[in-house]
Amino acid sequence: MAKKAKEKKTSAAKTSKKKYIYFFGKGKADGEGTMKALLGGKGAGLAEMTNAGIPVPPGFTITTEVCTAFYEGGKKVPAGLDAQMMEYVKKLEDAEGKKFGDNVNPLLVSVRSGAKFSMPGMMDTILNLGINDQTVQAVIKSTKNPRFAWDSYRRFIQMYSDVVMGLSKKEFESLIDERKKKKGIKFDVDFSAEDFEDMVKEFKAFVKKSLGKDFPQDPIEQLKGARDAVFLSWMNPRAIYYRKSNAIPDDIGTAVNVQAMVFGNMGNDSGTGVGFTRNPATGEKVFYGEYLLNAQGEDVVAGVRTPNPIANLAKEMPEVYKQLRDITTRLEKHYRDMQDFEFTIEKGKLYMLQTRSGKRTGPAAVRVAVEMVKEKLISKEEAVLRVEPLQLDQLLHPVFDPKAKPQVLAKGINASPGAATGKAVFSAEEAVEWAEKGEQVILVRLETSPDDIHGMDVAAGILTARGGATSHAAVVARQMGKVCVAGCEALDIPHHDPKSFKVKGTDIEVKLGDWISINGSNGEVLLGKVATVQPELKGEFGEFMEWVDSFKTLKVRANADIPRDAKAARQFGAQGIGLCRTEHMFFAPERLPYMQEMILATDEAGRRKALEKLLPMQRSDFTGLFESMEGYGVTVRFLDPPLHEFLPNRESLMVETAKMEARGTTNCEDESLKKALELIPGNANDLEKLKILLNRVNELHEFNPMLGHRGCRLGITYPEISEMQTRAVIEAALDLNKKGKKIVPEIMIPLVGNVREFMDQKKIVDETAQKVMAEKGAKVPYLVGTMIEVPRAAVTADEIAREAEFFSFGTNDLTQTTLGFSRDDAGKFTKVYIDKKIFTADPFQTLDQDGVGKLVKMAVGLGRGVRPKLKIGICGEHGGDPASVEFCNGAGLDYVSCSPYRVPIARLAAAHAAIKAKAATKGKKK
Repeated sequence: MAKKAKEKKTSAAKTSKKKYIYFFGKGKADGEGTMKALLGGKGAGLAEMTNAGIPVPPGFTITTEVCTAFYEGGKKVPAGLDAQMMEYVKKLEDAEGKKFGDNVNPLLVSVRSGAKFSMPGMMDTILNLGINDQTVQAVIKSTKNPRFAWDSYRRFIQMYSDVVMGLSKKEFESLIDERKKKKGIKFDVDFSAEDFEDMVKEFKAFVKKSLGKDFPQDPIEQLKGARDAVFLSWMNPRAIYYRKSNAIPDDIGTAVNVQAMVFGNMGNDSGTGVGFTRNPATGEKVFYGEYLLNAQGEDVVAGVRTPNPIANLAKEMPEVYKQLRDITTRLEKHYRDMQDFEFTIEKGKLYMLQTRSGKRTGPAAVRVAVEMVKEKLISKEEAVLRVEPLQLDQLLHPVFDPKAKPQVLAKGINASPGAATGKAVFSAEEAVEWAEKGEQVILVRLETSPDDIHGMDVAAGILTARGGATSHAAVVARQMGKVCVAGCEALDIPHHDPKSFKVKGTDIEVKLGDWISINGSNGEVLLGKVATVQPELKGEFGEFMEWVDSFKTLKVRANADIPRDAKAARQFGAQGIGLCRTEHMFFAPERLPYMQEMILATDEAGRRKALEKLLPMQRSDFTGLFESMEGYGVTVRFLDPPLHEFLPNRESLMVETAKMEARGTTNCEDESLKKALELIPGNANDLEKLKILLNRVNELHEFNPMLGHRGCRLGITYPEISEMQTRAVIEAALDLNKKGKKIVPEIMIPLVGNVREFMDQKKIVDETAQKVMAEKGAKVPYLVGTMIEVPRAAVTADEIAREAEFFSFGTNDLTQTTLGFSRDDAGKFTKVYIDKKIFTADPFQTLDQDGVGKLVKMAVGLGRGVRPKLKIGICGEHGGDPASVEFCNGAGLDYVSCSPYRVPIARLAAAHAAIKAKAATKGKKK
């Protein structure tokens, strides 16, 4: 027992000696700017400014380690912290020549959060802490400004009651509004000192009535309450959501900064403001910001008064303005980055309260990076790392006019970025029909399927009530560069023949032809027609991307099925096509009947006859793609989806059959079905043909199509399909080679899990290719490879690599088959998995490196062990995800492939990965 007591005492002693607090002030700080992980961004910035001799009010920072210990200890601060904090309170009192709670010269402080990564507005702040019924009189006496003193006190009660005591700030705002009405005034600046004094009494009475206890008067009690409240705000809903949205870890915690107050509300020779050393929206090198005279910091942000442009300060306080310009210019040069700063002017004296790297738009990030290289502030390598890959989205898609204030109807998954506005239509046919009339449309569906492709193609945007970020709608929309909001569950869309949708929980109904707008960047669905603006791709973008390409080692290809998409991909810097989905070519309205004819044929001869009609169309498609990507590889994936997807919907056939039987008619009135019925030979009436068609659809129906009769299984069952597609590829390549164009097609066999499946299809490809080349009297090089998208293919990659000339990881299906998740259904529980930390991210958006990633690395190792120069890429949606691109770079892949509009993002992500890998290698050598 004595031994345990001794150990406990020793442990407590060690805890009490641990340095939890760092001081800054009077030209010297314990910390420095590199200590962001420990001091948070704000604390590290204050320390760095102090050491640089910049006027900063003194204070101290309680480290992020205390926040971690706070949560580990059941929301209690670690032993010894209170005593250590009192030491630093004394140090702050000495630095300021003031004392907490003093009746003559009281110390007042601010208490602010500050995590390693900037989280503006997400956590809590308290100003004027230390003021009470006694010290307010001392402030009046020392400043000879009763209005300022009572204003500071009422602000403190309002903030402290909200942040620490749990009373809504709206309650206090309503009391202020009532007083304004009685006095017939609009703004806080119109209140007198007596008004603020009465307000303090009213606020304190409200606290007592609401909580049954008095507002705290002891400054140390106030400080402890504020400190703990800031730690608690780390886990408030908005902070959690912000971290999740910005991929900031939950376990890094926030620091707490306690800083002597300086006051901008002491009269017209005082003020407060925020600013940037460059324009954060455009990147232009102009001094940018706002300020208010006779105000405190929250007034600028809250919009209680309209702030003045910072340029006006040059007229009102020229000396202060010049000093501010000099200091912020020094800060930008010191940090070598655009700075976001806060300042207060107290009786004509300037104080800097914060500096940090400023948040900026994608266009601004590119411009600032390029211009700072030219100003010799940073290197090209640093410039490339300064721009986050996903920021480039803003340069590539339309955005809504920031001046617009539309009504938000609902929010779904931001599946494909950009802004789109159009008239609501509810079927692919309606989309085509309306678009042909010159109408701009948004295709609204419960969910999309491959046979909606023509409607998706003409729509300005796609909105679905079901599905996730890798659903059909999302995948195809991103490839097409279409705006898409998926999985918007607040929409109530009828299952059969919808002509409107309702917003759940409201009386709002959007009908066919009504204007709606969708924001694919944040998932919002908006009512009405909202104006959009097209971001400009200026000169800096091209120059920046040249730098990007000079650092990356991983090639970037595009997923494209038609020449238009291929041309767009080439313009965005794609180095080939990593995935051409040939099935999308068959869904075009003029081709679908021939595809259906092939499926409905009862023998091989009938199938070949239909395929002969498709051959010239398929050959034309490949010719266009090959021409668009001359000099680069084009990977053509053979037919993949199950055949029932090309036929009318099973439920629709059953409904129409039942309707016709109930009416006693043999004539089909459904125009879309009549076209399919015409393909059935014989003199049977529509009802009999409908039953034949339904019977064929039932034969093809599968309980789990994703694992059913698809991929290479189709080519093995119906070799004539693979023959036709091979002929189309080789004939197109030969025709272009004849014109002097260098074409090397890559034929990809999908869904191979057994090397014998691949051998079966490769034999058909080689025999057909040789036959075509003999007919044409010319030769063309080509490759035959496979898609690795089932676990068995990955673990037997050495066997497959003996036959295959390239691998491409289809990580959409590989994720499904490895995790046992359906990507279209996983959205129902993925959010819960992320919230419970089972997943760190949606595995269909960011590659599961611990599971799927191990299979990828295994397949790379096994494949190259047999064929050292095996070309390997990835063509799933992960090819455009920055974290997944970094993994692919490390796994030794040759290329990633993504939708055309994500090519620049993937290029930048590849450059980031290469630079980081190079730095890591250098670090190991040291």
